[in-house]
Amino acid sequence: MPTFPERTALFRQLHADNLLLLANAWDAGTARLFESLGASASATTSAGLAWAQGYPDGDRLPVSRLFESIATITRVLHTPLTVDIEGGYSDEPDTVADTVLQLVRQGVSGINLEDGGDDPGLLCAKIARIRERCRDAGVDVFINARTDVYLRRLAPAGVDSVRETLQRAGRYRQAGTDGLFVPGVVEESEIAAIAEAAGLPLNILWRASLPDRGRLRQLGVRRLSAGSFLAESAAGHLRHHAQAFLGEGPGLSVDPRAMTYGELNALFASV
Repeated sequence: MPTFPERTALFRQLHADNLLLLANAWDAGTARLFESLGASASATTSAGLAWAQGYPDGDRLPVSRLFESIATITRVLHTPLTVDIEGGYSDEPDTVADTVLQLVRQGVSGINLEDGGDDPGLLCAKIARIRERCRDAGVDVFINARTDVYLRRLAPAGVDSVRETLQRAGRYRQAGTDGLFVPGVVEESEIAAIAEAAGLPLNILWRASLPDRGRLRQLGVRRLSAGSFLAESAAGHLRHHAQAFLGEGPGLSVDPRAMTYGELNALFASV
């Protein structure tokens, strides 16, 4: 089994010249399941992880619960893990750096850290402090800076959104980020422009309207995330079956897609 530093080195390599697919998990069970399906790296969804712990998304998850959850996930994985920590659960760069350093010591290879609606300077300060603290501690972490220019419509659509995204990318790169996450961008010309000029591996969020994966590779995308989609889909299926069971109708029916007890149990027999 690779050591945690070896996993981080591998995680960096996975951004080099291919398209890294991240099926974002929300607990140890889903992380182990996705890994068993051939995922070369694992990732969390901040939304799904918060919901699984009984909290809303949006920096509302207590950091202690984050650490507890990640400890259960790293225990079952053999692949690199990157963790979505939203805005770092604090506006204080030192506090965010403390959180990241603790995650690295738990075996985490990468993080997502977002600017949200804040001044980009705050994310720059967080990135720089994380980089400094990890360097002083002799550890490494892949920092993926997420900008919400598209998600929050922080600039007019089209050229202005690309320009604002690239301006932020330049600042985040100078601060020490390793990757750029631009959720919400779907137009080919805009994806290509950002990938070419950002100077960072480009991560985008899955949307049904995106080009196929081959085309995304051609456009320069290096990482595609499922985000909270799989958690939302799973919750929808559970709601459907639970309503059938709890309601007045015929109740549950056979689900041809359900995994068997034996299949699920086997996932963890060798952990």
